[in-house]
Amino acid sequence: MSIKEFAPRNKTIQIAKEDSAIFSKRLINLNSNISLDNLINKTINQDIFKAIEYLPNNFIDLLFIDPPYNMNKKFGTSKFKGSSIEKYTEWLSNLISKLNRCLKPAASIYICGDWKSSTSIHQVMEKYFIVRNRITWEREKGRGAKTNWKMNSEDIWFGTKSDNYFYNVDAVKLKRKVIAPYRTNSGKPKDWDETESGQFRLTYPSNLWNDISVPFWSMPENTEHPTQKPEKLLAKLILASSVAGDIVFDPFLGSGTTSVVAKKLERKYVGVELDKNYAIVAEKRLEMVEKNRAIQGYSDGVFWERNSFSLQKKKIERDSDLRFLF
Repeated sequence: MSIKEFAPRNKTIQIAKEDSAIFSKRLINLNSNISLDNLINKTINQDIFKAIEYLPNNFIDLLFIDPPYNMNKKFGTSKFKGSSIEKYTEWLSNLISKLNRCLKPAASIYICGDWKSSTSIHQVMEKYFIVRNRITWEREKGRGAKTNWKMNSEDIWFGTKSDNYFYNVDAVKLKRKVIAPYRTNSGKPKDWDETESGQFRLTYPSNLWNDISVPFWSMPENTEHPTQKPEKLLAKLILASSVAGDIVFDPFLGSGTTSVVAKKLERKYVGVELDKNYAIVAEKRLEMVEKNRAIQGYSDGVFWERNSFSLQKKKIERDSDLRFLF
């Protein structure tokens, strides 16, 4: 595996030959039942439908699934073929039915999809879980289309195993600029803060997200995975639906974002990834967490709206040597 020649400002994570030798040894493959102690904080390099047979019961606090969407797509050395809605629903239902036993009674579940996959996701979620909401987030990436509307959003379906579940709204509030600030008769700010970097208000999170930046070449979290999810996106879900020490599970880990963010936020993690190269990238990113726990767009316990210029941003840039965070 050779390193590509990138421009100086290109921060895309790459794997050198020596990296591959080191990180491939950390991957595991399941061929018999495994104890939870031997599974925690591991990356399983295997087909999820094979690995799932050996996973323990009732160990997952938070399940995050970013499955192949219902389209033809190549992921490294493997390909996924799109099919009818009925067949895709059957494929997804087969996965969920097998994973269901691994969930704790109070577990929360998030499943990602595009407009076409969402039809199947909703059907499957209602079959096995209590559907709570559908988040739609703006991707702000991709070329235009001449014969159709540009696909600029994706969905994340939120469900729970039961009515007994954890949700921490205070952990995922969004800090927004106040355009028309209201003051009391004494001149003090009402429901907003006046700081050196501007006027801001903490707002409750909604199911419409327009503050997410898709990883690109100048961001230190960027990899060459074709459908990499942003760390900020995972941070919101993990902070809202788990506590420190909980186990976060991702059956389609890709380049490792779910495990990386879980580690940064003091959660335990388990990820499954079929492609060995992506699994190695995940392990390298997990090691990088030891030197840098910053999450783009998240600072001082709150999430900042996209393109917020603040003292907090400058502080993170100085501490972590990151240039493009918001």
